[in-house]
Amino acid sequence: MARLTGRRLLAAVPVLAAVTFGVFALAAASPFDPVAQYAGTAGRSASQETLDELRANLALDGPFTERWWRWLSHAVTGDLGDSVSLRQPVAQVITERLGWSALLCSVAFVLAVLLGTGLGVAAARRQGGALDRCVTTLAYVLQAAPPFWTGLLAVWLFALQLDLLPAGGLTETGNDTVTAGALLRHLVLPASVLALSQLPWFLLYVRQGVGDALREDAVRGARARGLRERTVLLGHALRSGLLPVLTLLGSRVPELITGALLIETVFSWPGIASATVEAATATDFPLLAALTVLATLAVLAGNLLADLLYGLADPRVAHEEL
Repeated sequence: MARLTGRRLLAAVPVLAAVTFGVFALAAASPFDPVAQYAGTAGRSASQETLDELRANLALDGPFTERWWRWLSHAVTGDLGDSVSLRQPVAQVITERLGWSALLCSVAFVLAVLLGTGLGVAAARRQGGALDRCVTTLAYVLQAAPPFWTGLLAVWLFALQLDLLPAGGLTETGNDTVTAGALLRHLVLPASVLALSQLPWFLLYVRQGVGDALREDAVRGARARGLRERTVLLGHALRSGLLPVLTLLGSRVPELITGALLIETVFSWPGIASATVEAATATDFPLLAALTVLATLAVLAGNLLADLLYGLADPRVAHEEL
């Protein structure tokens, strides 16, 4: 496991360098001018000499390869630069928002895994039955529904019509203090909607994996020995059926991040979504590169975690082959 982790860490270095290079290349090809975005309306009447001086002060002069290498050299030392759009250090922008995004994603991910496992096992017990048809239909409907549409529907139903939960934010109206109770109430809707967007994949994978395991000779032999159905299902079929799900964990990270950006926007959640949108529209090179590195690291970490869990769950798999 240590060797596998070391190999993945070494492989991540050129991947991150290539990803950040691509960000600077795409930003350079963009028609948006970060200097004009930074100057605002005052930039329309400013002279070209003033704009060039501002461009030099913001370290936006020169070819994009030079800007990329300058940013990369400073990033290695921990200096991620300053955000042109938010006018804050990039490290501060990420620190202030990352915790809220991580909380939302982790709660939603755990909910999706637990609910998907439970419904998938229930559907696998009687494949083709009424419960199986209802569960699989629900999975296909949720998979077809865009997360932002589900979020808007949840706001309309639970916040506007039933007045059960707040529509967004972190605090109550007229109160800027974040309390544990207010946080839980404001977390319910965005976390539930994000979990629903991830639920279909886990549900269908568990259903298929457990269904196939129930037809294996080992499970049939356990039933023939007189073991209780609960023991057969949870102790034998579920253990074997969850192996394919472990490989799914890493592949769901990119969609989880994308869904979180949409959900944060719908529910005004103070995560990295607003910073990402601001950086993209203002071609904020340092912030764009840092956020892209962050997302890439999350994807690589998810894939590594999936491989490690798979190796632990199935001793027959050699880590050298992963």
